[in-house]
Amino acid sequence: MSWEVEVIADSDSRWKWGETLARRLAPDAGTTVHATLLLGRSCPTDQQLRDVGGRADTLHRLSMTDAVNRIATSRAQVVVLACIGGSVQSLLYALSRAWQGRTNRPVVVTGYVGLVYERVVDGLVSRAGSDVVLANSANDADRFRAIYADLGADPDSVVQTALPFLGGAPYDPTAAGRDRPFTLTFVSQPGVPETKVQRRFVVRQAAEHARRHPERSVIMKLRGRVGERTTHVEPYHYSSLVPARELPANLEFAYGAMSPVLDRTDLCVTVSSTAAIEAMHRGIPTGILTDFGIRESLGNQLFLGSGAFTSWRALHEGAVPRPREEWMARNGVHDPAPYTAASARVAQLVEQGASLPPLRPWLDLADAGGYLPDLLARYGVGVDGSAVHDPGPPPFARRAARAVARRAYGVGVRVLEPRIKRMAQL
Repeated sequence: MSWEVEVIADSDSRWKWGETLARRLAPDAGTTVHATLLLGRSCPTDQQLRDVGGRADTLHRLSMTDAVNRIATSRAQVVVLACIGGSVQSLLYALSRAWQGRTNRPVVVTGYVGLVYERVVDGLVSRAGSDVVLANSANDADRFRAIYADLGADPDSVVQTALPFLGGAPYDPTAAGRDRPFTLTFVSQPGVPETKVQRRFVVRQAAEHARRHPERSVIMKLRGRVGERTTHVEPYHYSSLVPARELPANLEFAYGAMSPVLDRTDLCVTVSSTAAIEAMHRGIPTGILTDFGIRESLGNQLFLGSGAFTSWRALHEGAVPRPREEWMARNGVHDPAPYTAASARVAQLVEQGASLPPLRPWLDLADAGGYLPDLLARYGVGVDGSAVHDPGPPPFARRAARAVARRAYGVGVRVLEPRIKRMAQL
């Protein structure tokens, strides 16, 4: 039987994850995938959707509450929530109320688009109550089940998979020098590293590598073009940090899908991007940079034990890191059938049909009455599951406003106050 799957996503990368996942979980190639893209700062443009690929049979760009209203009457067998934790929690809450009294609701699946290295408990609590919560590796599955067991949530809802977009042609080490030059690819992340100085350091080191190795090609694979909306705000775009005239001819900036870039990569380098897992999966030598330390805030602590740590200096001197097989086996890199268990679980739940219990988010008003109403309101959802007419500015707008206010206050204290005092003494 062909399924209908609804994918609700809030960014281009999460749409890619949700669409790929929907087709991997479905038992039939004729599955219909409907896309609902949540309106907001990171709602993907048509260009971004073309860049990441994937195919939607229908596509809608809707607010949170309009999305809930559409999904509430959908005939889909499966709903994939490909969103950040707050959006997932709000959708679970609103859908649980919209589906009250419905005898045959869809199966709800969620998970993570990439590596999970921060706010682990917060993210899991937001997803608890989904029928299936996907973990991208054996390590993640063990962590998630232990946390759910301690919380009293259902640890059996956690199902081990892998990142759904792993694939592509296996690495051919003979291609370098035969079909193309040896190519080092640095894969960027919007907020890691964070400061302008650190990000300029990366560009200058990539340029230095290109100058030291004129026989090589150096690619800086960037998350998005200047001005594009992405999941996370990119504070200092790499392409604007160093004048183009200072960059060697064998260094280029690349955009769009990751897979075509990896097709011509011989050494993948990053701070902690999920692209490292994609490269390892193909057998491409992969390095995790230590130039900014090994810290939880960077996410590169997840690669402890991988044997992939390196630095720009080591790379300049010819280092080619090769990750350890045992680490890759535990961390979702190598699995001959990563979706067999998840596909079987979802199919089993779909067949239960009318016997599925009501959707019940773990986080509820009885136990989190001081937190949940405000969280829901930020996403335009009321405590009864209906729309809030004036949810106020979205979270990113409030954060931006606070940042501007802090800067203005700092300028006032450091600059204006001393000047006013001096003027008063005239």
